Amino acid sequence: MTVPLRAVIAALFVQTLWGANTVAIKISLQAFPPLWSAFFRFLLGAACILLWAKLRRIRLRPEPGEGTGIFLGGLLFLVQIGAMNIGIGMTTAMSASVLMSTFPLFAAGLSHFIIPGDRLTTSKTIGLCVAFAGVAIVLTGGHGIDVKMLGWGNLVILFSAAMLGSRQVVNATLVRRIDPFRVIFWQMMLSLPVFALTGSLLETPIAWDQLWWKPLLGMAYQGIIIAGFGFMIMAYFLRQYSPSVIMSLGFVGPVSGVLLSGVLLGEPFTWPLALGMLAVACGLILITRNGRSSKSKTKR
Repeated sequence: MTVPLRAVIAALFVQTLWGANTVAIKISLQAFPPLWSAFFRFLLGAACILLWAKLRRIRLRPEPGEGTGIFLGGLLFLVQIGAMNIGIGMTTAMSASVLMSTFPLFAAGLSHFIIPGDRLTTSKTIGLCVAFAGVAIVLTGGHGIDVKMLGWGNLVILFSAAMLGSRQVVNATLVRRIDPFRVIFWQMMLSLPVFALTGSLLETPIAWDQLWWKPLLGMAYQGIIIAGFGFMIMAYFLRQYSPSVIMSLGFVGPVSGVLLSGVLLGEPFTWPLALGMLAVACGLILITRNGRSSKSKTKR
């Protein structure tokens, strides 16, 4: 499927915004702990989607037969977001940006078993190996394998990336038979009471002594720009175009995330991080270029 230039530009723009999300989360965690941060973020996001649906007269109530798929997507959503917020609080925004960008690798592996025609080829397998080599460099800091040096935060982020890749594959199948706004809205709504309950048991909702304009701006960015605007746009792209093509543009995310982490948070940019980011980007390009060429050959 050929993706129009304007759609590619829009997807690149959204991916750039998405790359800044790890920085926004890191900043907002100064005042909002991980689980409550997720709650407030998706409360804002769900409100944005609800408002848009009212304006466009989009039906959000699930149709008969849609509940199981929405629940499965919601469960993956809950685990992935919770792990991401907790992991970002335990590592640097730079490392989180690179490691979260690996979600298409997990999606490619899962698609091999779930989505007909989306098979792992030799080129895709090489791309996976290259990208995961980049992940290993980021995890170990270029010092070789030492479990003590991996860092729990990075491992939790990698787990979140795996869950995100799984969720993208599930969503790609769901939005072909369910309106994407309904899919995203109910994934958020199902997560809200769980985040509120677990947050009430384990965390203090707001660190008032740390509450100032930066954490509030970070929360607004996550909730309105990413959870509201970004999720809707990406769900639309997944419905209209090949998921592998759209996800291939994800290499832009870690670049913007790393740059903004250095500028806004003053985090150091090390050579293992640079090499790991380059390897992940090259791996993604190998995987998705092969996917596009395979689709073209099939059509011809």
